[in-house]
Amino acid sequence: MLFIFPFYYIMGKYLVELLGTMFLVFVILTTGNYLAIGAALAIAVLLGGPISGGAFNPAVVMALYSAGKLQQTDIIPYILMEVLGGLAGFFLYSKL
Repeated sequence: MLFIFPFYYIMGKYLVELLGTMFLVFVILTTGNYLAIGAALAIAVLLGGPISGGAFNPAVVMALYSAGKLQQTDIIPYILMEVLGGLAGFFLYSKL
């Protein structure tokens, strides 16, 4: 059990980035309303921020890295999960 917990902790932050980006892209595509988009981003950051840092955007990932708040080994997985989350949000929107 000791070896399982770190795996879920490490993968959890990447999963949060994927789900948060998917939620944000889905809200952007379905509503187009800037208030709804801002609310969706605020909800995603409030819920996912303590786990992953709440980036949900590759540009923010690079800003967090340059500020020293993100390790270099996390850059590629974060960006990959955000791209996959954006594609998943678009796929979900296209199936409506």
